[in-house]
Amino acid sequence: MSENKLIISADKCVGCTKCVKQCPFAALEMDGKLAVVNDSCTFCGSCVDVCPTKAIILNRAEQKGVDLSAYAGVWVFGEQKNGKIQSVVLELINEGRKLADSLDEKLSVVVLGNDMDAACQELLEYSVDYVLQIDAPELADYAAEPYAKVLSDIVSKRKPSIILAGATSIGRSFLARVAVEVKAGLTADCTGLEICEKMLHQTRPAFGGNIMATILTPNHRPQMATVRHKVFKEATKNGGCGGKIEKIAVDDNKLLTSRTKRIEFITDNETTINIAEADIIVSGGRGMGKPENFALLEELANALGGAVGASRAAVDSGWIPYSHQVGQTGKTVGPKLYIACGISGAIQHMVGMNSSDTIIAINKDPDAPIFEIASFGIVGDVFEVVPELIKAIKNK
Repeated sequence: MSENKLIISADKCVGCTKCVKQCPFAALEMDGKLAVVNDSCTFCGSCVDVCPTKAIILNRAEQKGVDLSAYAGVWVFGEQKNGKIQSVVLELINEGRKLADSLDEKLSVVVLGNDMDAACQELLEYSVDYVLQIDAPELADYAAEPYAKVLSDIVSKRKPSIILAGATSIGRSFLARVAVEVKAGLTADCTGLEICEKMLHQTRPAFGGNIMATILTPNHRPQMATVRHKVFKEATKNGGCGGKIEKIAVDDNKLLTSRTKRIEFITDNETTINIAEADIIVSGGRGMGKPENFALLEELANALGGAVGASRAAVDSGWIPYSHQVGQTGKTVGPKLYIACGISGAIQHMVGMNSSDTIIAINKDPDAPIFEIASFGIVGDVFEVVPELIKAIKNK
C-alpha cells in the first residue's frame, strides 16, 4: 500500500451525515444520500469512529522505519544573535552531555552564522566533542529558509541520532521545517529529557499543563525536540574535553537563498532587563486592577535590581506588553527570586515559573493556587504589602 485511502461503502452508508458534522477539515460532503470524501482529507480517522454503520474504512499506508544503526550523535543547535551564543545553548549542552554519555555517543554543537570563530572557540571550553561551524554572510542574521535548508542538508548527510534546540522564537520557527525536510518528528516545548533503552524520552506539558506527556520516536531518526528555556541548568566552563572545531562549507548556494530579508531589528525599550535572564522577577496579575498599578511593581523591581513580569490575564487586558508574559504561552523563567503579586496561579502560569529558586506570593485570597507552590505566602492586599516591602528595602 503506497498511500492512505478513505473508503466509503455505498452499500452501508445510510446518509446520516454524522461523519460530515464530525470532520474538522470539511473533507466530507453529501452527494445525495451518500457521503463522499474530497481532497481536504488528512486521514485523521475521526469520521470512522462516529459512523454508526461502519461504512467508512481508513486504510493507512505502511510506515517504513529507517535504519536506526546509521544514526549516532547528539546535536545541539547553537543559537546566536549578533554573533553571541545564547544562554539556552549552555542549558542544552549541559543536558545534551548527559544524553550523549548515556548513549556512549559524541556531543556536537552546530553553529550557523558569519565570522563565528571566537564564539565557536569559546564553546570548546565546555564539555562538547565537536563544534560544527557553518559560516556564510547569508547566515549572519537568522532567516528561517536558509537556516532550515542548510541544517537539513547537513543532517541528511551526517545522520545525528538526536537534535536539540531551544524553544525560542528562532528554534520554534525553523526546526519544524527541518523535521519536515528530513521526515522526522518534533516534540515542542520539552521540560524533561531522558534516555531509556537507547531511546530519547521527551516530556512536555499537555492539555494546558494539566498532564505531562512523554513522547517517543521508535521508528524514525533523528529524534528532535525544542526545550524550554530555564528548565535545565547551564553548563559551566571546565576547560573542555579536547573537543574540535570542524568547519563545514555550504556546497550549494541555493541552500542560502531566502525570500525574506532582514531590514531592521527593533528592540523592546520597555525594559532594560530580559525576564528570561533575570535573577529577580516581580510579576503582576489580574489583581493589579489596571495598567497604572504596574508602576508599583516597577518600583519594587528597581529596588531589588530585577525585572517586571506578568500573567497572561494582565497581558491580554493590555496592561503590559507581551514581552513580559510568564507562562506556558509566554516565557519560561527560573530566577533566584520570583514575587507574584495579585496572581491567582493558573496552571499555565505556574508551568512557566515553578522552577524559580524562591517564590513569594502576595494575594488577598488565602485559597489562591499560587500558595501551593510558594516558598513564602503573604495573605493581604498587594497595594498595602508592596509599598511596605519597598519602604523596608530602601531603608535597609
